[in-house]
Amino acid sequence: MTRIQLRTRQSLQTATPAILLTLALAFLAGCGNHRSVAYTPPPPPGATAGYNSYPSQQAENAQSAENNLPSESAYRSRPSAGLTADQQYVDSHRPIYTETGLASWYGPLYNHHQAADGSIYHQNELSAAHRTLPLGSIVKVTNLRTGQSAVMRITDRGPFIPGRIIDLSAASARAVGLYRAGVGRVRVSVYYAPEPLNYGGTWAVQIGAFDSKHAAVKLERHLQRKYPTASVIEFHGPTGDWVRIRPDAGNREVAMHIAHTVDPRQGAAFLVRLD
Repeated sequence: MTRIQLRTRQSLQTATPAILLTLALAFLAGCGNHRSVAYTPPPPPGATAGYNSYPSQQAENAQSAENNLPSESAYRSRPSAGLTADQQYVDSHRPIYTETGLASWYGPLYNHHQAADGSIYHQNELSAAHRTLPLGSIVKVTNLRTGQSAVMRITDRGPFIPGRIIDLSAASARAVGLYRAGVGRVRVSVYYAPEPLNYGGTWAVQIGAFDSKHAAVKLERHLQRKYPTASVIEFHGPTGDWVRIRPDAGNREVAMHIAHTVDPRQGAAFLVRLD
């Protein structure tokens, strides 16, 4: 997996209570038409893309960036009492994006290995993996069957199984009541993203997993010839060997096109954001 360091958080600019109140009222007025939308995972080759975002996404991201955001040490700590910094942030803000779908959880094979954001994954801490949300995003995951929920950060990439939208750490799965079931339907509400959700970013297509390195290397060479301007690599992960195609400049539209045109016989293709 590509390892990306978490971005540092900006400090809140000083302002008078009157100014803050005025800005808050203006913000709430502008979000009156805010609606949740269902998220469709990256579709199989030939299908129509289904990535949705709010029209007010850019404005709300800018508002979130101006707030004091919890540090990495704050959200990784697990105080014995009281709310974590991320939970406090969620309680005082509105979601900027919502998606629903199947969640699963991952643990032992990845425990104590480096996650995509550069941190070390600990299965007994609250975190999650997502294919396309910016690393460092604050999300609230709610079990739609039981109503149980938990707040966590996106620190890793996955799940690389068709039809699933988020992979929870073992601790997160316990917190939302999915540990024993293994898979369940959830709502993922995004409260903060360090980068815009609906434009920019560095994108790639991940194909696999392959049972043998030989098969992965063979596909890597084929794709290098097919996409000469792209960066194509083969790498080994806990679940097998993978091939990743990163188009020139990590262009999202090109990556989506590649994901939709990969021959299913070559392996399952997943659209992935690298940052």
